[in-house]
Amino acid sequence: MRVNYWSLTNGATCVVADIEQSTLTCIDFWCKGGSLYEMKDEEGMAHFLEHMIFKGSKNLKEGEFDLKIESLGGSSNAATGLDDVHFHVLVPPEKIEEALKLLLELILFPKIEKKGFKIEKEVVLEEIAQNIEQPDEIIYMKLLNQCFRPHRYSRPILGDKKTIKSIDTKQMKLFHKNHYVGKNCTLCIVGELPKDICSIVNNSKLNELKQLSERKNLSTKTSFNKGYKKETIPRLEGGRILKAWELPPAKEQIIILGAEIAATILCEGKRSLIVKELREEKRIIESIDIDLHILEEGGLIILDASCSEENIKIAESEINKILSELTINLISNKDLVRAKKLVKNNIYFSLELSTQIASTLGNNALWGRHQSILKSINDISYWTSKRLNELIFPLFNPKNAFTLIAEPEKKI
Repeated sequence: MRVNYWSLTNGATCVVADIEQSTLTCIDFWCKGGSLYEMKDEEGMAHFLEHMIFKGSKNLKEGEFDLKIESLGGSSNAATGLDDVHFHVLVPPEKIEEALKLLLELILFPKIEKKGFKIEKEVVLEEIAQNIEQPDEIIYMKLLNQCFRPHRYSRPILGDKKTIKSIDTKQMKLFHKNHYVGKNCTLCIVGELPKDICSIVNNSKLNELKQLSERKNLSTKTSFNKGYKKETIPRLEGGRILKAWELPPAKEQIIILGAEIAATILCEGKRSLIVKELREEKRIIESIDIDLHILEEGGLIILDASCSEENIKIAESEINKILSELTINLISNKDLVRAKKLVKNNIYFSLELSTQIASTLGNNALWGRHQSILKSINDISYWTSKRLNELIFPLFNPKNAFTLIAEPEKKI
């Protein structure tokens, strides 16, 4: 796979990766325009704008983009995160130029008219209403709020009803104008590519992105909050034990890889330390996972265990015991080799499709990480039992966690 990087005069970053005989090509547009960049009273703007972009542009009527992409034999999707937002289309290789033209027209020149705005606002409000009824969403947002406040990561991506109701078209147009600018954007194309792909990109509407305007720097390092809290969650079935620890910013990739190996040792598969002891042998938990929430200004390691309500106390005690002993004894070579193999396989699995490769390359390029997508594979060998013991397992110390105990409502 050949990968080329370059920048346009307006600051936009371009990445193309040629995969011969790929049946579908992915065009992925990334922007530093996630909820991190919302000012006070703009909460939910980034996600709402993502919705409005699909309502049409100067030259595309509402629904016309989807019909044209489908007629090319393709599909489209988008997602808004805490740090960024991205839009992608998946099309046959021979339709790249036409699909690129449609995608850039849609993203760069959204219509944002009052009629469609009002309708889509109701859609977003309904999405918020559904979310706040879901136990998992309630728990997750309580955890983020407790760990990150007052940082912007503590706020829900969807925003809240009050803020969404107050946003108008003028505010949204200004948000788009300020954030969808050259140096904030990356275009990534992955798949079987024509020989003149660089020329196609250079002559596209990507050039019409304005250069970076002067804007207030909203970037601030996260300040992690340790603590302990119990919450009663409506409609929750059974007990939940959540523990969150501070994870370094996304640029600290070698440490994040070490944390991934550690999480695998602890919770992935029947032979992992916590699963084997607490689920398979003692049977005091029903399930347990550790996920890394990787963010540009500092993320979270989140442990999430499910158990019966009566087992919450003993399950938490046993989890804390295992975690506390991590820095005392070195992990066995058998457990380390197993975890490294699983992590390596997961990386390979995550790069099987052009969409997955485009997502990895595009996101890395957006944030200035111009590196091989297989770098993590090569870095796995760095992690020994001793290095995990010294550098990674202290991150999992229960004393450094924020713990959230979620219990169901008492039945009357």
